[in-house]
Amino acid sequence: MASLLVTGGAGFIGANFVHYWLAQHPDDTLVVLDALTYAGNRSSLAGLEQHASFTFVHGNICDTDRVIALLQQHRINTIVHFAAESHVDRSIQGPDTFIRTNINGTYSLLKAARQVWIEAPALQNEAPLPHRFHHVSTDEVFGSLAADQPAFTEATPYAPNSPYSASKAAADHLVRAYQQTYGLATTISRCSNNYGPYHYPEKLIPLTLTSILHNKPIPVFGDGQQIRDWLYVLDHVRAIEAILAQGTPGDTWNVGARCELTNLQLIHALCQIMDQAFATRPALQQRFAQATAARAGNSASLIRYVQDRPGHDRRYAMDPTKIEQQLGFATSEPFDTGIVKTVDWFLDNEPWWRAALSQPA
Repeated sequence: MASLLVTGGAGFIGANFVHYWLAQHPDDTLVVLDALTYAGNRSSLAGLEQHASFTFVHGNICDTDRVIALLQQHRINTIVHFAAESHVDRSIQGPDTFIRTNINGTYSLLKAARQVWIEAPALQNEAPLPHRFHHVSTDEVFGSLAADQPAFTEATPYAPNSPYSASKAAADHLVRAYQQTYGLATTISRCSNNYGPYHYPEKLIPLTLTSILHNKPIPVFGDGQQIRDWLYVLDHVRAIEAILAQGTPGDTWNVGARCELTNLQLIHALCQIMDQAFATRPALQQRFAQATAARAGNSASLIRYVQDRPGHDRRYAMDPTKIEQQLGFATSEPFDTGIVKTVDWFLDNEPWWRAALSQPA
């Protein structure tokens, strides 16, 4: 039976992990630590208080003493580290927060884990406590691919191009260093772009959906030909589960879906799904009367090209061969069904995203 500390568990991927883990591992103890910044949403964990094994803590990963106390109080043996600032545009406008959270925060967790799991037992002439520190990273640490280059593998050199991706690369190196230097049992996964429920509305997919519902312009950076590999969030969660169960400490895995789309292709797909939804669900036309383009079956008319962001990576693509062959993991949600599920979730959970939009940035 595991006792998990999940950092950033009120964020997009973290919340999906928490819901999944409590459903699949009801006997485990699960503690969420989240600072509830703009992208952390307490309502994403609504209803979980009924689980006797679930605890939510409003706190910051940079508070090392608080982390140490949680590890000791709840006898934590597994940290799953999602907490991060993750929006590239925000990192360009204000990188300080990204350095503090993504680098210093990861260091704080590593320091706390080492003290509780390794140093404290050593003072009693005891072996380290059984443990795992899993760090969730991103494909962006590898930089950008040309159209004809092979997908990123675990051996691809790091070449981050934004303050966000540089901060995540630095965190990866710290995690590896604590494995190599101190013997902390760490694993790292690097994922491609996730999509699904609880996605903060400033990101591409929910931004497109909420723009359509408000009949506002859908912004497209540059020519819209940037390519991303789209991974359904619950497949990502299942990959982390496989790593925790079978992954060798000190190792890393890339997690992707082999689903490369340009941003423009993705936006057009969302427009078509929304047009179809409004055509087949009459109640939507009443609930979202202002969505005149969708009601007319022409959501794509809202697309507007805007100036590209500085240093915009052209293409990301992940090669998941290693996790498939080593751990027997495979994605189970095709994009065609996953994206419809995602649109339906946002249409059916209007109070959630309206509350998220109203939060101060």
